[in-house]
Amino acid sequence: MRIMHIVLSGYYGFENVGDEAILFSIIQSLKELQHDIKITVLSNDPSSTSKTYGVDAVNRWKIKEVIHVLKDSDGLISGGGSLLQDQTSLKSIPYYTLIMHLAKRCKKPVFIYAQGIGPISHPVSKLITKYTLNKMDSVTVRDNDSKKLLETIGVNKSIDIVPDAVLGLDVTTFKTDWKLQEKNKKSVAVSVREWPSDVPYKQKIAASLDILAQKGFEIVFLPMHGEVDNKASEEVANMMTERSIIAPHDASIEDKITLIGQSRILLGMRLHSLIFSVITRTPFVALSYDPKVDSFASIFEQPVAGNVTQENWDSNSLVDIIEESFSEEANEKNRIHNKLIHYQKEAFETSRKALSLFAKMKKD
Repeated sequence: MRIMHIVLSGYYGFENVGDEAILFSIIQSLKELQHDIKITVLSNDPSSTSKTYGVDAVNRWKIKEVIHVLKDSDGLISGGGSLLQDQTSLKSIPYYTLIMHLAKRCKKPVFIYAQGIGPISHPVSKLITKYTLNKMDSVTVRDNDSKKLLETIGVNKSIDIVPDAVLGLDVTTFKTDWKLQEKNKKSVAVSVREWPSDVPYKQKIAASLDILAQKGFEIVFLPMHGEVDNKASEEVANMMTERSIIAPHDASIEDKITLIGQSRILLGMRLHSLIFSVITRTPFVALSYDPKVDSFASIFEQPVAGNVTQENWDSNSLVDIIEESFSEEANEKNRIHNKLIHYQKEAFETSRKALSLFAKMKKD
């Protein structure tokens, strides 16, 4: 019998650790369910993707290669992550929906995998998204806001809410050679990113971290998106008067997850820094720039200190929230653990749903 062959499409091969963790998680769960499955990833850096994850990979920009692997496959998984949005680029929605349409042209089923939808502002973007998703075989999103947005723009297919793929990642065996200097010291992992804002949020973060450092906390910046976040981390660190550390921006997913797990608390902007915090049972305080951050924090009952585009917080209020969360560390860990057990099972089931769809379509 022919081995099942699945193609994965997402923001892969761009050194964004959040999206790479999604890819890692999907591959891990698919292989656990079907150990002999063949996986081909559409990547911006095929050689790196292939070497890192032990899968096949093709250049996502070479449409002829993409069509070739789609024709040879049993189906396309699109996602997860925030692929269908026009906030960071007007090209994202046309690209990812094109891949979906190519799969359908090749008569292959398409499974939309735990995507975070939006923001979608441009009328043409809304029209493309509506037209495309109404033709897909199965649509799953990672939060209620994404479902509501799709329904609002006219997607009339059944839409299931499932956890982010990374919540199903098994990290029990993860290790790193990059250790925090003092294992038992009060350590704060920090994930910052660039975001357009009239609010001097970097200065506010730097001031709050100085206060925490003076109170005995160790400050460790963790760039989640390669050199891009490394630059933002350096800017905030340079605004500080107290000592801080910046972890290597090119550290592996395993390194970054383990480093967050070694920390006592996370101050995070990037969504997947918060997710890494949860899967290591590390309490977090979020700084929001997007509704997806607020939504995720709400699920795990962790505080959002403010929004980087609003004057609804300052350095002192941020310190107060971090210290309050730290004082409740044991309770916060238990709260995260109890909720995570449920979501881990659900995250794993998303892969099972995808494989069931492809097996059924293959049989038909």
